[in-house]
Amino acid sequence: MVDINQLVIWSTPLYTVLIIFEIVLGHFHHQNSLYTVKDTMTNIYLTALNMICDVLLRGVAFGVLLIFAPFAFFELEHSFWYWMLLFLFEDFAFYWLHRVDHSVRLFWAVHVTHHSSEHFNLSTGFRSSVFQPVYRFFYFIPLVFFGFQPIDIYLMYAITQIYGIIVHTQAVNKLGILEHFLVTPSHHRVHHASNPIYLDKNLGMILIVWDKLFGTFQQELDEEPVRYGLYEKTIKRDPINIVFHEWKDIFRDWHKSESWKEKLKYVFNPPGWSHDGSTQTAKQMRAKRKT
Repeated sequence: MVDINQLVIWSTPLYTVLIIFEIVLGHFHHQNSLYTVKDTMTNIYLTALNMICDVLLRGVAFGVLLIFAPFAFFELEHSFWYWMLLFLFEDFAFYWLHRVDHSVRLFWAVHVTHHSSEHFNLSTGFRSSVFQPVYRFFYFIPLVFFGFQPIDIYLMYAITQIYGIIVHTQAVNKLGILEHFLVTPSHHRVHHASNPIYLDKNLGMILIVWDKLFGTFQQELDEEPVRYGLYEKTIKRDPINIVFHEWKDIFRDWHKSESWKEKLKYVFNPPGWSHDGSTQTAKQMRAKRKT
């Protein structure tokens, strides 16, 4: 089985070829604004920060998982079914990681960097949530209890991330029967949209079935063209603010709150929540749209 370093070495040429192909295809379709130098460099900058954070914390993450390994409920042999079950369990764990990132403002402050671009292309897949490695491994602890080895968990996560990156494209239309069980580019365009109907939808990495099971699925609609970027929010895109702008907004809301209950809600309630209704959550906006 390949290790994580080999996977990075092998996948880098794949990303390079696909990005070049997407740029050329965009040029032939007169989509010259599909990529911009500034936006692409921001994507590279954010993935570099994420990789540094990941490398610095990898030892801590493995250490925590290894602490729980002796308490596993099962002893699993490395077979085909071991890897298939690990894939399913990990994809399920990622769905909940991603869902919490969208539904709790504290974690949205980390994840928002991935959604801050007004462009959507393959390089957007590298627009990382910089500080997610600080807490991501907590979602992998249940996998250790089921008997999966920490090194295998991280290897499977690296493998599934390859797919998670290449679905960031506008070059691929709907994929027929695959739309029923896979996260396709169409599904992921919805995920990156700022239209209220699309907010916080399609949270899976590879399988869309979790979204369909837990009520977060939304198909891409012809009558609702996707708008990328943050909902009704423009930010300064300097190297510091692009990472910390939501933290600054949380601090501002915390400071203006009059009670500790309100202060905590500005941290742990969904993004957009406000005590006076001056801003709304995605759920509130959709409910208002229906009335």
